[in-house]
Amino acid sequence: MITLALSKGRIFEETLPLLQAAGITVLEDPEKSRKLILATNSPEVQVVLVRASDVPTYVQYGGADLGVAGRDVLIEHNHALGGNAAGMYQPLDLNIARCRMSVAVRDDFDYARAVKQGSRIRVATKYTEIARQHFADKGVHVDLIKLYGSMELAPLTGLADAIVDLVSTGNTLKANRLVEVEQIMDISSRLVVNQAALKLKREPLRRMIDAFASAIPK
Repeated sequence: MITLALSKGRIFEETLPLLQAAGITVLEDPEKSRKLILATNSPEVQVVLVRASDVPTYVQYGGADLGVAGRDVLIEHNHALGGNAAGMYQPLDLNIARCRMSVAVRDDFDYARAVKQGSRIRVATKYTEIARQHFADKGVHVDLIKLYGSMELAPLTGLADAIVDLVSTGNTLKANRLVEVEQIMDISSRLVVNQAALKLKREPLRRMIDAFASAIPK
């Protein structure tokens, strides 16, 4: 049995065509089913539904043979382990769930003045390692405030000067009088594979990886 770890939402939806290229169809809609393990048309493949941030953990420690996780999640996961995400390969950038990691502030905040070298800024984010590294590269001291949701509220309430968050259309920022002032990196989702599984289940996993590779959107 091959177990694929996916998170609900955009990553799940955009992985479906890649699965279809491998001849695999998920038999239930995760938005309608309460099941956390979904069967497919192949008796040898199942999908487990986990939080996006948990996908690399399931793959690394063998709870899943492979999974799909955003570049942002993988960077934070690797840092949490001291840079030692051993036991896990990243063979493919699937080019799905594309967005960007950016800095945003209130539309009346003078960001250029606030981030001069040697200055100090207060930043709210879920992506603490990405934010820390970004401001360190600029020579800016940063006080990080870890939040898990409604990031846009932080500058509006005075909790933080800026946020570091994923941006897709930018409409949520505009609706909350925030502006995107700096792009840190492009984000897309990657295929991650358990190293031991790739040895023990080499042929079926290799077929899936090759099918995914052939179907990656341009």
